[in-house]
Amino acid sequence: MNETHYSCIADALVERGYIVINDALCIQMIDKLLEFSKNEIHYKNAKISSTQNSHLDSTKRSDKTQWLDEDDAIQSEYLMFMEGLRKYLNRTLYLGLTYYEAHFSIYNKGDFYEKHLDAFVGEKNRVVTTLLYLNEEWEQRDGGELIIYDINGGEVKKVIPKGNTMVIFLSDKFPHEVLTTNKKRHSIAGWFRVDKR
Repeated sequence: MNETHYSCIADALVERGYIVINDALCIQMIDKLLEFSKNEIHYKNAKISSTQNSHLDSTKRSDKTQWLDEDDAIQSEYLMFMEGLRKYLNRTLYLGLTYYEAHFSIYNKGDFYEKHLDAFVGEKNRVVTTLLYLNEEWEQRDGGELIIYDINGGEVKKVIPKGNTMVIFLSDKFPHEVLTTNKKRHSIAGWFRVDKR
């Protein structure tokens, strides 16, 4: 991606608050990120949080996660791309984004994540959410779709998690959920934040 792509993202965030990008990155990067994602040794059960205290709750989400590693070459390349987007959004939209964090997510068959907002109530931390799907092949019958809602609960967009699809949206404007998946599902979830590390 270059500044033209960054510009399209910024325009979409202003106009409607979200964007879905097909064939977002070079396929070699997607393949390498997927290869890393498949090594499940360091994954942990994902936690939820509505306050400063996070905790496990398998009735609300059942995926596993692993934070990206800046020391890994391909993950560092992805993070550099996101750093470029952070700077562009700050320069053009004056968002004051201070850093980006991201983790790999694996949903095994039967896993889901119920409807939620990424920006915690009463706190200003996560401003822009990003999702990048790494799946090699995906059809509608495989489930695991992302459903994006408006703040009143109306469905805005349903996204099939096909490989190399990227979704970006304003964290405090769009409740969203991951429907139950019928096969293993790989992705990277990330957030541009305005708080300190």
